[in-house]
Amino acid sequence: MSRANQSLRILSWNVNGLRAIDRNGFFRRWLSRSSGYFVGVQEVRARCEQLPRRLQRPKGFFAHIVAAERKGYSGVGLYARDQPDRISTDLGVPEFDREGRVQIAEIGPLVLANVYFPNGSGCGRDNSRVSFKLAFYRALFERLERYRKRRQPVLVMGDFNTAHREIDLARPRENRDTSGFLPRERAELSRWFDAGWVDTFRAFQPDPGHYTWWSQRKGVRERNIGWRIDYILACPRAAKHVRDAFIWPHVRGSDHCPLGVELDPAILARNSRSLL
Repeated sequence: MSRANQSLRILSWNVNGLRAIDRNGFFRRWLSRSSGYFVGVQEVRARCEQLPRRLQRPKGFFAHIVAAERKGYSGVGLYARDQPDRISTDLGVPEFDREGRVQIAEIGPLVLANVYFPNGSGCGRDNSRVSFKLAFYRALFERLERYRKRRQPVLVMGDFNTAHREIDLARPRENRDTSGFLPRERAELSRWFDAGWVDTFRAFQPDPGHYTWWSQRKGVRERNIGWRIDYILACPRAAKHVRDAFIWPHVRGSDHCPLGVELDPAILARNSRSLL
């Protein structure tokens, strides 16, 4: 497809089960009409061979699925209008890699990481996985630093499972002891921002009341009692190419909603490193 004078739309969505959401029209009514150039999905919960053909080899898209070793758990997927030059799916840490949480795609100089960050709650809602979650954050951070040192524009999208500030959830006072808003989780995300990563949505929208996840309890989403735990972060070199950032709370089918950015197509120029 021609990219001249167009913006490149990148979309991210925790679909909470790709097969389940497809039965509600994910491909036919959403993906094919989304104008997404790259579309990253998280919490796929299926191996590629378990998906219907339209999701394995969708018309007009390159598709790549990463599954966890554990059946029906985790997983990420990438749909792209052009096939990336390379895709890596590991951090080199077996305990992370077996959960199928990472895709790092390279197309030209652009690096796009599609990531499903761990939830720290644990099976007993006792915050027993917080240490695992923070170690995952640090391992990914170090991996992405390699690309930044090579002067490549880098974007990280996905479900981060952390609300950074009080503005990012409807009821911060009631959730101070809940994984996703613990001080040490928020501090880890602050470390990313201190290192130069840009929260693309907040760069365009500073106001409260914008969320990406809602409990499935009756009436919660209708009353907009949510959390903003899904992000697209840009390193400074990539942030210069971001024209807009948005959340689509009207899109249903999952307990999360899609979010995205519009990029200047120049981000894919082979000589863009020297221009940034």
